[in-house]
Amino acid sequence: MIPSERLKGIEAFVCAADAGSFTAAGARLNLTNSAVSKSVARLEARLGSRLFDRTTRRLALTDAGAAFYETCARVLGDLADAEAVLAAQRSEIVGRLKLDVPVAFGRMQVMPVLLAFAEQHPGVRPVVTFTDRVVDIVEEGVDVAIRIGGSEAWADNLGHRYLGRERVIFCAAPGYLERRGTPASAEALAAFDCILYGRTDGSTIDWRFADAAGAIAQRTMDGRIVLGSAEAQVGAVKAGFGIAQLATWLIKDELARGELVEILPGLATAGLPLHLVWPRSRQLSPKVDALLEALTTRLEIA
Repeated sequence: MIPSERLKGIEAFVCAADAGSFTAAGARLNLTNSAVSKSVARLEARLGSRLFDRTTRRLALTDAGAAFYETCARVLGDLADAEAVLAAQRSEIVGRLKLDVPVAFGRMQVMPVLLAFAEQHPGVRPVVTFTDRVVDIVEEGVDVAIRIGGSEAWADNLGHRYLGRERVIFCAAPGYLERRGTPASAEALAAFDCILYGRTDGSTIDWRFADAAGAIAQRTMDGRIVLGSAEAQVGAVKAGFGIAQLATWLIKDELARGELVEILPGLATAGLPLHLVWPRSRQLSPKVDALLEALTTRLEIA
């Protein structure tokens, strides 16, 4: 059990940090400027650390205060969610729901599912971060994350659910193939314009090839264009600049409309695995459980 003493001053501190002054925080909390100031001062004394740099115009969090604020704001948010759930007698799915998703997959695949989920559950308040880096979902207060690739050795404090694997194909615009012809083999691709995905360190993603026996070979290609965005790759291929190796979920509409066509289908490979990941401490929450179910049943991977 958390001693009640540890909770004293937390709300005043978070509100002052959000509002930027003790006066504004007092107005929000229906307290006097002096009461908020004294509450924060007692909290600082108990912690043995200064949380604010005080000026005549505005409060500014110290480094220690900023770190403490992140935890306190998350705790207060969780308490508010818990109260909302109890108030609804668990008959409604309500409260703040934070997701972390890969940029392109999140925008194209997750957002339609999330918006439908939010429409179905108007009491939910989604907060979504789009990043291709691997974040610490426990440290950053994430309820559910989607991971493309990554380690199979999940931490004990994380729940995870396998969604499937991407299908990765070679594709080009019909106009490009009319001008340059269609490659007949993996070796022939080197003579064509390759549009590659580039990492921030300057390296590129190798292309993968499946042979008749199902074995996978990797090859570093010489790219005419190197782009650090999968969606930018799609745009360049559609514009007729060359050939790319892309996941089918990224180009399903372009393939359906004939704007892109698959080439060398015998070389297509299974791509990276996709997983839902969440802190085990949150999986009994009705909102998290409902979102996991929605994402599992509605996401289109292949």
